[in-house]
Amino acid sequence: MGDSDIIKHLKDLESESKNLKMELFRACWYMRGGVTLQEAYHMSPDERSILGQLVKENMDTTKKVVYLSSNI
Repeated sequence: MGDSDIIKHLKDLESESKNLKMELFRACWYMRGGVTLQEAYHMSPDERSILGQLVKENMDTTKKVVYLSSNI
Protein backbone atom coordinates (compact mmCIF):
# COMPACT_ATOMS: atom_id res chain seq x y z
CA MET A 1 0.00 0.00 0.00
CA GLY A 2 1.55 3.27 -1.12
CA ASP A 3 1.37 6.71 0.47
CA SER A 4 -1.41 7.83 -1.87
CA ASP A 5 -3.48 4.76 -0.94
CA ILE A 6 -3.02 5.47 2.75
CA ILE A 7 -3.98 9.13 2.30
CA LYS A 8 -7.10 8.14 0.33
CA HIS A 9 -8.04 5.60 3.00
CA LEU A 10 -7.61 8.19 5.76
CA LYS A 11 -9.77 10.70 3.86
CA ASP A 12 -12.44 8.02 3.39
CA LEU A 13 -12.38 7.28 7.13
CA GLU A 14 -12.63 10.99 7.93
CA SER A 15 -15.64 11.29 5.64
CA GLU A 16 -17.32 8.28 7.24
CA SER A 17 -16.67 9.76 10.67
CA LYS A 18 -18.26 13.09 9.69
CA ASN A 19 -21.28 11.30 8.21
CA LEU A 20 -21.75 9.27 11.39
CA LYS A 21 -21.53 12.39 13.56
CA MET A 22 -24.11 14.14 11.38
CA GLU A 23 -26.43 11.14 11.64
CA LEU A 24 -26.05 11.07 15.43
CA PHE A 25 -26.59 14.82 15.87
CA ARG A 26 -29.64 14.67 13.59
CA ALA A 27 -31.13 11.80 15.60
CA CYS A 28 -30.60 13.69 18.86
CA TRP A 29 -32.16 16.83 17.42
CA TYR A 30 -35.24 15.00 16.14
CA MET A 31 -35.64 13.21 19.46
CA ARG A 32 -35.66 16.57 21.28
CA GLY A 33 -33.65 15.28 24.22
CA GLY A 34 -35.17 11.80 24.22
CA VAL A 35 -31.77 10.47 23.17
CA THR A 36 -28.53 12.02 24.34
CA LEU A 37 -25.47 12.20 22.14
CA GLN A 38 -23.75 9.73 24.46
CA GLU A 39 -26.64 7.27 24.04
CA ALA A 40 -26.61 7.78 20.29
CA TYR A 41 -22.90 6.94 20.13
CA HIS A 42 -23.64 3.65 21.90
CA MET A 43 -26.35 2.60 19.41
CA SER A 44 -25.58 -0.20 17.02
CA PRO A 45 -25.82 0.46 13.26
CA ASP A 46 -29.15 -1.42 13.23
CA GLU A 47 -30.53 0.72 16.05
CA ARG A 48 -29.46 3.91 14.27
CA SER A 49 -31.08 2.67 11.07
CA ILE A 50 -34.35 1.90 12.87
CA LEU A 51 -34.32 5.30 14.57
CA GLY A 52 -33.69 6.96 11.21
CA GLN A 53 -36.63 5.11 9.67
CA LEU A 54 -38.91 6.17 12.53
CA VAL A 55 -37.85 9.79 12.17
CA LYS A 56 -38.48 9.67 8.42
CA GLU A 57 -41.91 8.08 8.87
CA ASN A 58 -42.90 10.67 11.47
CA MET A 59 -41.68 13.54 9.29
CA ASP A 60 -43.67 12.19 6.33
CA THR A 61 -46.78 11.84 8.51
CA THR A 62 -46.35 15.39 9.83
CA LYS A 63 -46.01 16.76 6.30
CA LYS A 64 -49.20 14.94 5.23
CA VAL A 65 -51.15 16.24 8.23
CA VAL A 66 -49.97 19.80 7.63
CA TYR A 67 -50.84 19.51 3.92
CA LEU A 68 -54.30 18.05 4.64
CA SER A 69 -55.10 20.60 7.33
CA SER A 70 -54.09 23.46 5.05
CA ASN A 71 -56.57 22.26 2.43
CA ILE A 72 -59.58 22.27 4.76
